[in-house]
Amino acid sequence: MERTVHVPLEGRAYDVVIGPGLLQDVGRRIAPFLKRPRVAVLTDETVAAQHLETLRDGLQAAGIEMQALALPPGEATKSWPQFTRSVEWLLEQKVERNDVILAFGGGVVGDLAGFAASVLRRGVRFIQIPTSLLAQVDSSVGGKTGINARQGKNLIGAFHQPTLVLADTEVLGTLTTRDFLAGYGEVVKYGMLGDAAFFAWLEENGPLLAAGDMAKRVEAVARSVQMKADIVVRDETEQGDRALLNLGHTFCHALEAATGYSDRLLHGEGVAIGCALAFELSSRLGLCSQEDPSRVRAHLKAMGMKTDLSDIDGPLPDAETLLQLMGQDKKVVAGQLTFILARSIGDAFVTADVPKEAVLSVLSDALAECQ
Repeated sequence: MERTVHVPLEGRAYDVVIGPGLLQDVGRRIAPFLKRPRVAVLTDETVAAQHLETLRDGLQAAGIEMQALALPPGEATKSWPQFTRSVEWLLEQKVERNDVILAFGGGVVGDLAGFAASVLRRGVRFIQIPTSLLAQVDSSVGGKTGINARQGKNLIGAFHQPTLVLADTEVLGTLTTRDFLAGYGEVVKYGMLGDAAFFAWLEENGPLLAAGDMAKRVEAVARSVQMKADIVVRDETEQGDRALLNLGHTFCHALEAATGYSDRLLHGEGVAIGCALAFELSSRLGLCSQEDPSRVRAHLKAMGMKTDLSDIDGPLPDAETLLQLMGQDKKVVAGQLTFILARSIGDAFVTADVPKEAVLSVLSDALAECQ
């Protein structure tokens, strides 16, 4: 059942191994990358409570010792205070240039640990062991690392590719339904942006995935990672094609800022709502058929996911304010907002040529449903 996706970046190639039971075997798998039998692990308190002993046992089986720092869970951890704490802790552990840091957790831990690795001693290697569906299909692959600023998400960071990614699909069984479905928002995004057949496969198999079918989970993670790997190899530092991976994210990042990066809206939930809005905008601009946004929303609803602005608890700012929050996005070039729009499901493209009025109209109508 195990699958391996190779990311063939010149001089920095690595494998993404996907399947159940990888934690038990972690020592043997990472041993070839170690100069000495010890690792420093950055994780969060939730993951540590559930899985850290399994990781420790898996490492010990190969004679590897570990030290671990468990950070508070949640998006607020991706900030200067916890980043500083992590780097100083790594220095206290006497992590050397040839050592390897393990990022053991979801996207927050992976992003922060990767960024810490990129600057520690001007760059040490790190291995991603993603424990959430979102991290397994998206944030652990491709080398984007970083933290959030008061001004917006991921505005401070570096491109720093991992040495190996181990995605243990068994660990997904301990996720809450909400966290699993938030990660599924990133899975379904891949079908929407570049693979209509994968989207159709998800329409059929999504409920089985959610119910815990292991073979289907491995297949969905592997197909998502393969698509991401293909795009990253073409465009590692996001000069062109890689921006396609941000389908739904321009809306999503504004909504995350509007909800204070809190549990009111998880990243994957924002992506799902953002994708629905991107297809609605595409349809109104005459780029795709009116059936496409309906089909996107029908599938998200069938999976029990957040689909509309009205699914977000609590008040939201007006359309004009949301548009201003979009202006803080990293993808703004010369003041122009960049959108990922679609000609159909499976055919997305990047454009800066979007009338502000059209965006405001989509947001106003979506907000009107919240009344």
